[in-house]
Amino acid sequence: MKILGVLFCFAALTACAADKPYNESADAKLELKLALATSTNTPVLVIFGANWCPDCLALDKAMNKSASAQLLRRDFKIVKVDVGHKDKNVDLAASYGVYLTNGIPTVLILSPKNEVLYATKDGELSHARNMSEDGIYQFFKGAVALAKKQ
Repeated sequence: MKILGVLFCFAALTACAADKPYNESADAKLELKLALATSTNTPVLVIFGANWCPDCLALDKAMNKSASAQLLRRDFKIVKVDVGHKDKNVDLAASYGVYLTNGIPTVLILSPKNEVLYATKDGELSHARNMSEDGIYQFFKGAVALAKKQ
């Protein structure tokens, strides 16, 4: 009986971990480096967020289950970076001129040559839970257009 309880708890934890879009134990710098190294002509979309953040979760849901999903998969390699309680990977964000003080999620678009093509700086997505799926789609459509101009 005790073993079944342990297995149930493990299964529940695994299911919860699978629902979390931000890998809290990932090496974000390595993941970004690998994405840039394997990106020939595709820009890299970096999303700084956290699993506790309702706006980050809303953005992730919209990115995976709406019109945005197709747009993003077609036009970007995506790297999600866990920022903890805005105390983790802050140096990585700052190295691109992105600061988390105006809220998360924060989005950064990098060229395959690691040049900043676009970055949210004013908390544009920090209210994602109040944006419609179309609003999020329009945001990314605009970001894609700006990134392509460069």
